[in-house]
Amino acid sequence: MTGGTAALEMEAPPARPPAPSVKALSCPSCGGTINLKAAGYTVTVACQYCGSILDVASPEVRLITEYHQAAAELEIPLGTRGTLRDVEWEAIGFVRRSEHGAYPWVEYLLFNPYHGYRWLITNGRGWSFGEMLTRAPDWGHSGPALDGESYEPFFVDGQAQVDYVVGEFYWRVQVGEEAATDDYVRPGFMLSREANDKEVSWTISALLKPAEIEQAFGVRAPRDPWPPLPHQPSPYRGVMKVGARIALIAVGVMFLLTLLMSGGPSLFEGYVPVELDRRAQNVTAGPIEATRPYQLISIEAWAPNLENGWIDLDYALVNRATQESYEAYGVAERYSGRDSDGAWSEGSRGATTKLAAVPRGTYDLVVEYTGNGWTDAAYGSYSQGSTLNIRVTRASVFPSNFVIALILILLPLIWFWWKHLKFEQARQDESDVGRTGMAKVFTGTDEEED
Repeated sequence: MTGGTAALEMEAPPARPPAPSVKALSCPSCGGTINLKAAGYTVTVACQYCGSILDVASPEVRLITEYHQAAAELEIPLGTRGTLRDVEWEAIGFVRRSEHGAYPWVEYLLFNPYHGYRWLITNGRGWSFGEMLTRAPDWGHSGPALDGESYEPFFVDGQAQVDYVVGEFYWRVQVGEEAATDDYVRPGFMLSREANDKEVSWTISALLKPAEIEQAFGVRAPRDPWPPLPHQPSPYRGVMKVGARIALIAVGVMFLLTLLMSGGPSLFEGYVPVELDRRAQNVTAGPIEATRPYQLISIEAWAPNLENGWIDLDYALVNRATQESYEAYGVAERYSGRDSDGAWSEGSRGATTKLAAVPRGTYDLVVEYTGNGWTDAAYGSYSQGSTLNIRVTRASVFPSNFVIALILILLPLIWFWWKHLKFEQARQDESDVGRTGMAKVFTGTDEEED
């Protein structure tokens, strides 16, 4: 749990307190000298030498709890100053907390005489910058909302306790203190609720980038924590948005090109008779004028009377000037009959063949064709002859090319989408909110699952 801290039995500090003076005092337990950084606002202080909790709100320092143990070696030593969000802060207090010994995290109390108090929170996998709210968030259908942003429940019904404390604080804090906690998240932010028998308080925590905490306090933070932090934004979300825009533009351009390059003018139309007697025949059609530097050429063949047979088509588009030839193959086939399930048919009486990147020039189209008919009685009767209509057009588009281009465009987007889902699944797996937990959060009931 990386829940943000909210103080117990606290009085909200002034929003812009005047600059306090530094005050020195002696620890009644060990005699160590303690310098109060926020004298006049600090209520309790934990001795950095022996860990004893002192009440410094009254003129005479009173020993609340005595601990004869050395202060823990802190990752950020108290008294360290660093700049976060354009404000210089000093670490003046340290609290180690857990859920009855499990899921530990630590919190540093930061202080600036002109900006008040903030929290620096970490569970060892990331750092957050917290601020106590002076107002409660609104409540929507799916959870709390603050400044127009909705938060989803992530940890509910927690019970946080103080395990260790050192430094100075603006409320009376002691080891063993407990508070009921709930945490709500949205990408980059955590909204934490803490409650005891006296008050309810809220804290908003912003996830810090590793570079921010390193530059401010010299602490090296993990770059890619796994599993993700509760309020860690998916690193693939932004990539997906950009990728989706690029894909949408690319698909639009492809669709526009398809419209512009489809259904071009006819370069040649004609027909030839064909018999389904397996005899090879040929015909030469032309001239065919290709006027663009390079173009797509579509050859459409249609046999309207073809039945239970097929026509093999071999094309050769021959440049009259250079004799350079562009060859292709096609087949028109049509079958039908009747069986126990009734009448059936398959195939097409037409065939479209395409040639890519044909250069400018005058061409002849040489067509070699062979008609074939089925003699098996199961197919019923077949036509003895047919007419083969041939049409040559320019600027036809290969549908397969469009599909291939679309796949190439979408593949990276699908990959990042899958990575995003994997990230979100790992993040959600850390949550203790299931359907029952969600119901308890929104209805206030304590019903157990069946």
